[in-house]
Amino acid sequence: MFDYKLLAALNAIIENQSFELAAQKLFISQSAISQRIKALEEAMGQPILIRSQPIQATKAGEQLLSHFKKVQQLESELLPHLLPDKPASPLKIALAVNADSLATWFIKAITPAVENELIELNLIIEHEQRTLDKLRSGEAIGAVSTEAKPLKGYRSFKLGKMEYYLVSSPGFKEKYFSGGVTAQTLKMAPAISYDHKDDMHTKYIAQHFDLAANEYYCHTVKSSEAFVGLAKAGAAYCLLPSLQIIDELNSGELVNLCPDKILTRRLYWHSWVLVKGVNKALSQQVIRAGQALLS
Repeated sequence: MFDYKLLAALNAIIENQSFELAAQKLFISQSAISQRIKALEEAMGQPILIRSQPIQATKAGEQLLSHFKKVQQLESELLPHLLPDKPASPLKIALAVNADSLATWFIKAITPAVENELIELNLIIEHEQRTLDKLRSGEAIGAVSTEAKPLKGYRSFKLGKMEYYLVSSPGFKEKYFSGGVTAQTLKMAPAISYDHKDDMHTKYIAQHFDLAANEYYCHTVKSSEAFVGLAKAGAAYCLLPSLQIIDELNSGELVNLCPDKILTRRLYWHSWVLVKGVNKALSQQVIRAGQALLS
């Protein structure tokens, strides 16, 4: 049997990244929360926290957190039916999604649930190849991913594909690529990537132009919308999902630099096998809308 007071202490520490703040959240002393973690580690027979900056859960700690989050979800779904006279409170739902999906189709997918259900969303923005880490750690109960294979205890559903074009403003193209997009011209043209973990751009350039990442320069901008703004302003070229720039391509504000070199990413929705109630309805809505918009 799990002692859920101990699991709640672990969850509070990871969420608040502080023993002191976690203790305040649980209305106990800092000494008491340290004792709860010690008791949990003794019960498990192994460490559950890596006391670093940031504070991290060990593999065993991640499994405990995932279990605790799932129990919280089940309780949130069940209590309104058992205690109908209790004041309704929002059901907290955490979903992991990549920035490009959020900027294009995902908001449309979740809007009906947000409008019709009493929920409090936490949208965790992560690279599409790492969103499943948020399921594994228990931070999210659903995720958009490029991985087709689900984690144990989860199911995956094919959504469709996103196509990426290498684009720039007409003026940028004239300045840097008047003679065409080649390995040589790319060395002097500023590009954009999402962050240091984002390898989409570097893989694309390496595949089509045989250039390593250190052979050209690249801005780091953690905003999909800012990619569009910088490209339209003539400050850089970048890979953008076609869904996001339909109007700009039609108006000529942006031009496709390499129409014969389209990058395709297939997306999948992952959700917990035992998902039910509002969570299940939200998951089904994401699947339906995703398949319709990404077909």
